[in-house]
Amino acid sequence: MSVTTKPFGKTAAGEEVMLYTMENANGMRASVTNFGAILVNLYVKGADGKERDVVLGYDSVERYLTDGSGHGATIGPIANRTKDAKFVIDGVTYQLEVNDNENNLHSSHTKGFQKRVWKASFYENSVTFKLDKKDMDMGHPGNMKVKVTYSLTDDDALKIHYEATSDKDTIINMTNHTYFNLNGHESGTAYDEILWIKAAKYTPVVAGAIPIGEIAAVRATPLDFTVPKAVGKDINADFEQLKLVNGFDHNWVVDDWNGEIKKVATLEDPVSGILMETYTDLPGVQFYAGNFMADQNAKGGVSYEPRQGLCLETQYYPNSANQEGFPRPLFGPDKPYDTTTIYKFIVK
Repeated sequence: MSVTTKPFGKTAAGEEVMLYTMENANGMRASVTNFGAILVNLYVKGADGKERDVVLGYDSVERYLTDGSGHGATIGPIANRTKDAKFVIDGVTYQLEVNDNENNLHSSHTKGFQKRVWKASFYENSVTFKLDKKDMDMGHPGNMKVKVTYSLTDDDALKIHYEATSDKDTIINMTNHTYFNLNGHESGTAYDEILWIKAAKYTPVVAGAIPIGEIAAVRATPLDFTVPKAVGKDINADFEQLKLVNGFDHNWVVDDWNGEIKKVATLEDPVSGILMETYTDLPGVQFYAGNFMADQNAKGGVSYEPRQGLCLETQYYPNSANQEGFPRPLFGPDKPYDTTTIYKFIVK
């Protein structure tokens, strides 16, 4: 196991940004940067022996500075959507940035954790990023100390461990926004990837992708991935939930959630033979099929088209700060935030 470093460019303010590459005993490599605690590269060998970079992204930090798709980013303090860009704790209303129609998406497009330079330290098989957030920064309460650790194991698993403390009760719902394509980031749409999600239910949305508060069955709908199927099979089906968000962009409710780390999804590419298992201790998975993603001059000069990669964002449900009946991600002085997500790779 080893970690190597190299320069990755500078921010607009002239801050030096570094790229940290972990390599395990099998030659699998993962590169992360201290800008946004972003996963930049993930090299996995397929059944044909060919090494593929299975995550979408860019070759330098300059492109991440203005990236609106969230490639590989650590999103926080609140991922996904918050209705009316506000929430209430103990009778106090906290107003967030209005940046997605009348709602809030991913805390802030310019000031969120995904757009900040983190302090980095590295060890034999891991890289840890640390960040401090001041009380009321982005309208969000609490002085926070945040830590995200990426670890690469010799059984080809990339582990992401999130930790945070706050001196006030606050909402914390972080996630990783990596777009995966297991045939390689440059290989076209992810329609042929075979997806399974351990979820018999999901949270339906209204226009604007805000959940209505209902937890509905996926059975007999295009959102049923309880039996593995190709991502492209039903993505354009005549179904109102798909039309509202131009494809798959919903939260799936993990079956039998109890806060323990469990396998919640698998993704397999029939060409590369690479299978990815997703594990988490969180109650939801946002499957976003990259419906609106389109990026020019990405890694290697590639241009990405919509749906070229897909996200499996482990999380508390969208708008869980407000919606009665949803698990609420309320943390504070007596309750630190501590959660783990693992992406494990197998060649079939």
